[in-house]
Amino acid sequence: MKNRGFSDKKILVLGHSNVDVMAGPVDLSGITAGSQPMEDIVISYGGGALNEAVILKRLGADVQLVSKVGEDEAGEQLLGFLESEGISCESIIKDPTSPTSVNVVLVDEKGERFFLTDPKGANRKMDLGDVVPLLKTETDIVSFGAMFVSPLLDISALTRMFKEIKSHSGRLLAVDMTKPKNGETVRDLRPCLRYVDFIFPNEEESRMLTGKEDIYENALIFAEAGVKCPVIKRGSKGCIIYDNGRFMEIPAYPVKNAKDTTGAGDSFVAGFLYGISKGFSLEECARFGNVTASCVVEGMGATYGVDSVQKPMERFREMGTVL
Repeated sequence: MKNRGFSDKKILVLGHSNVDVMAGPVDLSGITAGSQPMEDIVISYGGGALNEAVILKRLGADVQLVSKVGEDEAGEQLLGFLESEGISCESIIKDPTSPTSVNVVLVDEKGERFFLTDPKGANRKMDLGDVVPLLKTETDIVSFGAMFVSPLLDISALTRMFKEIKSHSGRLLAVDMTKPKNGETVRDLRPCLRYVDFIFPNEEESRMLTGKEDIYENALIFAEAGVKCPVIKRGSKGCIIYDNGRFMEIPAYPVKNAKDTTGAGDSFVAGFLYGISKGFSLEECARFGNVTASCVVEGMGATYGVDSVQKPMERFREMGTVL
């Protein structure tokens, strides 16, 4: 895929938003009845789509968020947060029958996360009827940050949704995900993957979907299923890209003190899509994704490490990338 030369294009982010209660560092082996003091306990706002949208907005992108919350206090707080970030809530669906999704996130001393989630939350109730009417706005890039989160968006629904997204000439579709919940495989997903320009599984997610261990083989399997450009996230090892018959290995930015990896994958996608919107090369997009993620993991919470484009851009240039 050649550089398409986008410049300041509009990005629509679609998927889940939730309230996160975060605590750490937690010694999970030492949890017993009673209490355990934490260095940090914070209430923040997360979910793959919200994280992507917030980071993109702080980087300076033109972004719209489509998500679903309950008509409750948690939902009002989340909407207030989005408004404070300058993100319009016009495309946020309010569900009077379901609570806003709330997660408890335990972070260990290495920055790794353990989630306690609510299966009854509004995120789980998003369906095709919620989404399709909101896809008709003029946007150049659509990022679906929630594959396998909403049970009602099954493979059949995703295929219809992705087809609608790609019915707009020149529009790019990027897809991020969580772990498959029902044993889905790349073979199962082929009907919808043929519409996907970029897909962003991490190493574990790619292995679960392909049944293979080798990440290069996994990238090829995604490409053979129709994805134009698979990008496999590798955490502290950076990422690999497969594009038009060639692999690119892009190293991570070295982080000395990773405090919390919550939102690292989401911020990588946000940085990558920011690069696409600005006309960066694929290698530059991946490098910018890596440095954006490096800023996020140094703080507690999914978005607190990035407040503008300045810090990621400094690291981007430090890695030797000249625009």
